[in-house]
Amino acid sequence: MITITLPDGAQKKYDSGVTPMDVAMSISEGLARNVISASVNGTKVETVTPITSDAKLVLYTWNDKAGKETFWHSSAHVLAQALEHLYPGIKLTIGPAIENGFYYDVDLPEGKVITDSDFKKIEDTFMEFARQKAEFKMKPVSKADALKMYKDAGNEYKVELIENLTDGEITFCDHSNFTDLCRGGHLPNTGFIKAVKIMNVAGAYWRGDEKNKQLTRVYGISFPKDKELKEYLVLLEEAKKRDHRKLGKELELFTFSQRVGQGLPLWLPKGADLRKRLENFLQKQQVEAGYEMVITPHIGSKELYVTSGHYAKYGKDSFQPINTPAEGEEFLLKPMNCPHHCEIYKFKPKSYKDLPVRLAEFGTVYRYEQSGELHGLTRVRGFTQDDAHIFCRPDQVKDEFVKVMDLVLYVLKALHFEDYTAQISLRDPHDREKYIGSDENWAKAEAAIIEAVSERDIKTVTAYGEAAFYGPKLDFMVKDALGRSWQLGTVQVDYNLPERFELEYVGSDNAKHTPVMIHRAPFGSMERFVAVLLEHCAGKFPLWLTPDQVAILPVSEKYNHEAKKLSGLLKNYDLRALVDERNEKIGRKIRDTEVMKIPYMLIVGEQEVNSGKLSVRKQGEGDLGTLSIEEFAKLIQDDIEADLRIN
Repeated sequence: MITITLPDGAQKKYDSGVTPMDVAMSISEGLARNVISASVNGTKVETVTPITSDAKLVLYTWNDKAGKETFWHSSAHVLAQALEHLYPGIKLTIGPAIENGFYYDVDLPEGKVITDSDFKKIEDTFMEFARQKAEFKMKPVSKADALKMYKDAGNEYKVELIENLTDGEITFCDHSNFTDLCRGGHLPNTGFIKAVKIMNVAGAYWRGDEKNKQLTRVYGISFPKDKELKEYLVLLEEAKKRDHRKLGKELELFTFSQRVGQGLPLWLPKGADLRKRLENFLQKQQVEAGYEMVITPHIGSKELYVTSGHYAKYGKDSFQPINTPAEGEEFLLKPMNCPHHCEIYKFKPKSYKDLPVRLAEFGTVYRYEQSGELHGLTRVRGFTQDDAHIFCRPDQVKDEFVKVMDLVLYVLKALHFEDYTAQISLRDPHDREKYIGSDENWAKAEAAIIEAVSERDIKTVTAYGEAAFYGPKLDFMVKDALGRSWQLGTVQVDYNLPERFELEYVGSDNAKHTPVMIHRAPFGSMERFVAVLLEHCAGKFPLWLTPDQVAILPVSEKYNHEAKKLSGLLKNYDLRALVDERNEKIGRKIRDTEVMKIPYMLIVGEQEVNSGKLSVRKQGEGDLGTLSIEEFAKLIQDDIEADLRIN
C-alpha cells in the first residue's frame, strides 16, 4: 500500500501502481470525467501513469491553468501530426503550450509556405486526427536510439535537442501513427479536443537566435467544446478593438519610430501628461508612506552588475557593454535599478534606528529583447519602473511587506482593477542552480512572504520556480475587463543582494548586521501598466487620469473666441479642456468627441453665451442640462473624489 496526499492535505491509502485516474474515480465519477492530467510530486504525468510510492498528487481539469497547459501541449502534438501529413518532408522542432493556445515551429520543405488560405485545411486535418480518440502513450527511449531515429529522418533540430539530454531520461510520446520527442503531461486521448483554430503564422529563428535558420511558427488554440471556441473568437474581436497600440495612436498617447529604434517608445504630449499624473498619484502615496526619492544614471559600470549577480544571470539579455577609451573600462545600459540603490544606501553609516530606509525612483532601464518578441508597450527595450527598495531590520520585514501590499492594492483599486490574485512565487525545489544565496536565507525570505500574505484577506496561489534569482516574490496577477491575466505589481524579499554589496547597519548590540532588502513596483513598469490599463478601460480612463476631461464644442466659428475664453476659466478649477475649433457641424463634433472618449462636452452657442450657463453632455450618457461653471466644476470634482475614494 502507498499513501497519496491530496492538495487539501487529505491522505488516502491505495495499492501500489494506482493511477491518477483511479484516484479521481475513488473521489467522484464527476471529477474523473473532467480530469485531463495530473502531477505527482511536482512532475506532470498522464492520468494513466502508475504511482508506485508515497506521493503528493494534484489532479487537473480544463479549469486549471496546468490543465489548459496540458490540453494545449497535447494539441501541439496533433498540430504537428497534421502538418507532417499535409507537408511531406517537413522537419518538426518544438511545440509548447503558451498563455493562450500553442504553437509548433517547423522547417518547411523547399518552396513551401503556409499562408492564411491554408488555415482551414490544417484545421480540418487536425480535427480528423483528433476525432480518432488516439491515446497518448509515453515510452522511454535510449539516447542512441533517439539520435538514430532523427538522424535517419534528417531532422537536425531534434538531434540537437537530444544531444543536450541525459541518457535514461529521454521519452517519446506516441499517438495514432505519430511519434514526437516529449517529456510528458498529456490528455488521455485526442478525442478531448473538440474545436481548434489556427490563429497566425510567423517567422521564428531556431532557438531564438537570429544567426540560426528562420523557421515557420504556426499558432493555434483549441477547446474541449466548440461553444468555447466561438466565445473566445468573440472575445478576440473585442480585444482587437481595445488593442493598446490602436488606442494609443487614436488617443495620441505614444508612437514608435524605426529611426529611433525598435522597442523604444516615444511618449506624445497627451501620453506624457497621463504618465506624469500616474507618477504623481503614486508619488503622493509614497511620500505619505515615508519614501525618499532618488535619481540614478542610465548606465553603470559592468562591475556593478557582476557584483549584484545580474550580469551572470541576464548578461546575454542586456545590450552589449559600452567600452570607453580607458583600458578595460566597461559600462552597461542600466538593466536594473536595485544595484544603484544599494550603493546609495552605503553612502553613509546606518544605525538600527535609521531603518527602514525607503528609496524610490521612476528609473528607466534597458534590456535587449529579440525583435520578434517586441509588442507595443507591453514588450519594449527601454522602460521605466516605479521602483523602490526598502532596507530594513529582520524584525521589520513582515510589517514593511504588509505596508507595500496595501500600497499595491490601493493602486489597483484606484484604477478599477478589481479581479486579482496574489501569486506567491517561490524557487524551484528541484533546480536550485538558477538561484543565488543560502538555503537559510531563502527559507527566511519565503517564510516572511507567506506570513505577511496571511495578514490580508486576498486570493493567493503558490507558484514554484517563479521566484527572482535572488529571492522569492509576491506577484499581483490582474484580470482585465476581458478576463485576460496580466502580471503587474510585484514585491520581493531579498537577503542576498545586501550580502553581496556588504550593506551594514549597527544594531542595538553595537555590532554590525546585514539589512534585509524589499524590492517593490506597484505598477511594474509605466509602459506595460499603461498598455494594460488602456485595454482594460478601452481608452476610457478614470476622470482624474484622462488627458482631456472636457471638450468645448462651439456650434460655429463665430463662438470660437467664447470657447477659448471658457477653456481659460476652467483652468482656474484645475480642469483640462480642449477646444474643437474645426469648421464642422456640432453633430460631427459630438460624434468625434465620443470616439476620443473625452468624458464631458460643453456646447457653446448663442443661448449659452447669452445665459452665461454651460450646456453639458456626458460621454455615453448624453445631455445633462445646463449648469453654471461653478456647478460644473463641482460635478467633476465630486466624480474624481468618488473615483479615488477606496473602501
